[in-house]
Amino acid sequence: MSPNAPMRLFAHISDLHLPPLPAIRPREFTGKRLLGYVVWHRRRKYEHRVEVLDALLHELACQAPDHVVITGDLTNLGLAAEFEGVARWLRRLGPTRAVTLIPGNHDAYVQASEEAMRLALRPWLLDDDGAAEFPLLQVRGGVAFIGVSTAIPTGIGQAHGRVGCEQMSRLAAILRTALARGLTRVVALHHPPQWGAENWRRGLDDASALRAIIAKEGADLVLHGHAHGPRQADLPGPHAPVPVYGVASASLLKNRTHQTGHYRLFRHRAGGHFAVEERCFDPAIGTFTAARV
Repeated sequence: MSPNAPMRLFAHISDLHLPPLPAIRPREFTGKRLLGYVVWHRRRKYEHRVEVLDALLHELACQAPDHVVITGDLTNLGLAAEFEGVARWLRRLGPTRAVTLIPGNHDAYVQASEEAMRLALRPWLLDDDGAAEFPLLQVRGGVAFIGVSTAIPTGIGQAHGRVGCEQMSRLAAILRTALARGLTRVVALHHPPQWGAENWRRGLDDASALRAIIAKEGADLVLHGHAHGPRQADLPGPHAPVPVYGVASASLLKNRTHQTGHYRLFRHRAGGHFAVEERCFDPAIGTFTAARV
């Protein structure tokens, strides 16, 4: 889109878990990766499919959103080769400037994952000032896309996240500045921030602190992934509730709850409001269609 054109439409996708899993070198087999490797070959490789992501690329080309927000879990085991594959997929998606990208817990699978991610995906991890730090701020067509990282390495059997004090402080300042500029404020993170969304093994450690910032500073929309199912909630805001939307995994052929690939389209309306459309992958015809709600 033109730098001065108003934001018309953006898409929210998440949890690509980009298939297939590349070959793993022996030195990359840590304890957690070994378990993840087994889970991938026993179950996940049948759930997260290349053909669904190919259909998603075709779908997005047809819908032609001005921007795409991706809320993490780009990879499965946080391998360097996986991030390189993600970079190739993102180039097929469209211009770097048209994508807001944040990591998820699978992208911080082990300590070495963050460096691999930053090396492969640096062009997508820069804010408008060229800084590679979170929260990142990308202003497009009157909308401030604010990317918050909740991705931290965790132990075996855990997938929780954390924002941290430094990001919290910067987020509050960004929200205030964006409001003063008259921008519509869209906050994107991987883990759901609403109360009771996940148990302690999978939840956001400092969700209450994040909710307090939203309650004080406000936002127009909050987006998340992680749950592998559609979610919708509200957070308290300073003047009105702030809508929260979570999407399922974009690459799902079908999982144990019969959820298929899913994403949402947001049409920007006056006053910072959005009209929302859900789209789901239909395995019978191999394309995304309007979801039945």
